[in-house]
Amino acid sequence: MHPPLTAVELRVLGCLIEKEAATPDLYPLTPSALVAACNQTTNREPVMALGDDAVAEAAVALRRRGLVRSIQPAGSRVGKYDHQLAAALGLDARALAVLGVLMLRGPQTPGELHTRTARLARFDGIADVEATLDALIAREAGALAARLPRRPGQKEVRYAHLLGGDAGATDAGEEPMGDDRVASLERTVAALRAEVADLRAELREFRAQFG
Repeated sequence: MHPPLTAVELRVLGCLIEKEAATPDLYPLTPSALVAACNQTTNREPVMALGDDAVAEAAVALRRRGLVRSIQPAGSRVGKYDHQLAAALGLDARALAVLGVLMLRGPQTPGELHTRTARLARFDGIADVEATLDALIAREAGALAARLPRRPGQKEVRYAHLLGGDAGATDAGEEPMGDDRVASLERTVAALRAEVADLRAELREFRAQFG
């Protein structure tokens, strides 16, 4: 896909694909529900802590590319988002499920994808997942997935989506992304501790006034 989707755009799109299939009663998603989905700590790799503005900006960018639609349900004052990836790229439910899980969790083996797509689409076995991956790779309009080189000591082949650019670069960047995430969490914890310390100091001063 040109230009490649950003990490936040991929997270937004992956969440919309997941929620459409997994929780259809709550779909399309309100802005707040979309932010919550993006920041889930389960079924996400990496875990993100995105603000409302970042998610909204990504949704707007995806809407401009025809991949997301903003709708205003009758009787509702809150707009909602739904994805248009299947229509834009001509994908069936299986292909959509595989891409969605790859967007949310990064490169995976067919076995992992078979387990993790169970809520989103029906696959009779790992062979069906592999057939879907092969179809995504062999698309005449341009590949949407790729096989990754085996890592040393690794038996199973992993696959990655190509919506964010080169799959090899994405795979190589997994460890640095993890380091950045840990550093970000450490900064957040330090800031929260400082806030708690300030609140405790203010509380002590308040109590001293009436002691």
